[in-house]
Amino acid sequence: MVHIFTRNLTFQSNNLGKEATLMLTFDGDMEGLYEDFFPVVWKATKFGKSGPYRAQATYTSQLAFSKPQVVDGNIIDASTCVKINVSEKTSLTEDNEVYHFSSPVAGVNGVLQAVNNTDAIQDIAIGFMTKGDLMPKPALYFKEVGDGSHVTAKFTPILRAYITSDYQETAIIRGAIDTPAIWEQDLAALSDSTTWNLMRDPATGHYTIEEA
Repeated sequence: MVHIFTRNLTFQSNNLGKEATLMLTFDGDMEGLYEDFFPVVWKATKFGKSGPYRAQATYTSQLAFSKPQVVDGNIIDASTCVKINVSEKTSLTEDNEVYHFSSPVAGVNGVLQAVNNTDAIQDIAIGFMTKGDLMPKPALYFKEVGDGSHVTAKFTPILRAYITSDYQETAIIRGAIDTPAIWEQDLAALSDSTTWNLMRDPATGHYTIEEA
């Protein structure tokens, strides 16, 4: 039985001193990152210069493969998806322009796999389900997967935070982010609900995030 967990994250600031955009993405150190697959922006939230600000983010560990719809470098939606767990695999097929993921079966231990059996090149994404949403939130984007090829994902929910206004939510990040991450957490290791304070050092301009 697979244990599905939920993590409720709250980020807050008070009199930050300068307007800033907090961007969250799953771009932990993974083999093939920015070559075989690309991270997707999960959240991009502005925090004001003065006064209190707060933003919520909820992650659920139920993973899913999807057939993403990409417009101008952003994943705007998905045409179909399938829930999948670690050590399972699924197959993507196409019939009369309708795409379908097969029901997952046992696969390679420790990874998630999706095989492209559509007779054409396809884009595939891995993401996570959110309560009330029919389609998953994309986390990693696999571009131009060849027919007969498979996507193999070893997804660990390591979330990183950056201060950058270069990206919008659901944007595909094509190359390494040019500003260092100010926060990194393995969501599996956190409590169900946590609150984090975003702060700025007025002397250096450096931002930090500390648990409240």
